[in-house]
Formats: sequence, structure tokens, C-alpha cells
Amino acid sequence: MASGLLKTSPSWAMLPIRIALGTIMFAHGAQKVFGVWGGPGFNRWINQPAPLIDLRPAWLWMGAAALSEFIGGALVLIGLYTRVGAFFIACVMTVAILGVHWNNGFFINSGGFEFPLALLGMALALMIYGGGAASIDSQMQ
Repeated sequence: MASGLLKTSPSWAMLPIRIALGTIMFAHGAQKVFGVWGGPGFNRWINQPAPLIDLRPAWLWMGAAALSEFIGGALVLIGLYTRVGAFFIACVMTVAILGVHWNNGFFINSGGFEFPLALLGMALALMIYGGGAASIDSQMQ
């Protein structure tokens, strides 16, 4: 099973996608987990209501989202189990689109889902192609 998760395209095209997505998600996750860069920190983050009503208990799902951003971002950035990290990110971005941004429309200037949709697209590309030639995954195949 691990070999399927590590399998990747021999292309270098995934490198800029990995660096951009991994950096963004790692930083946003660090804000939520550690409270750095103006973030809320873990305790404040998990005490917010969940974005979708069915996500109960809220603290569990909010904690899972923060850790998924942080760990998923780190995995994608270094190219280790890239598909797993991208899956974590895709799950968080899907909930962000549907539960937080959808009612604000498309454009980011009104709080819309434009930015999380771009991140979701990047995560899906990495789930399909893997981390690429410049990933740890490619060295472990």
C-alpha cells in the first residue's frame, strides 16, 4: 500500500505546486496550532464553532482541520507522502468552501471561495500526479 502512495510522476512540474501549496498550508496550520504570525493558537482555534453543523464535537473537527493544514502542508512541502498530505488539504479546503466561503460568492474580496478553490485544485493535482521528480517520494520508490 505504501508503494502506491509513494508512486509519482517523473515530471518536475509538481515542484512549484508543492512549494506554493505546502508553504501556504504549513503557515496557515502553524497559525492555528502554535499561534504564530498573528494566528489564534490551538486552544482558541478548537473552541470555535465548526463550519458545518454536522461536525460534532466541534473541538475535534477544528483540531483535525488545524493539524491537517499543518501536517499536510509539511508533507506536501517536503514531498513525503505527498498524496496523503494533499488529501488532508483537499478535505480541509472542501469544508472551507462549503462551510465558510460558499455564501459569500466566488470572489475573495467579498470573502468568497476563490482562494480555497485554487488550493483545492492544487491539492487534487498532487493527489493525481504525486510529488514529482523533486520529491522524497520519488527517491523512495
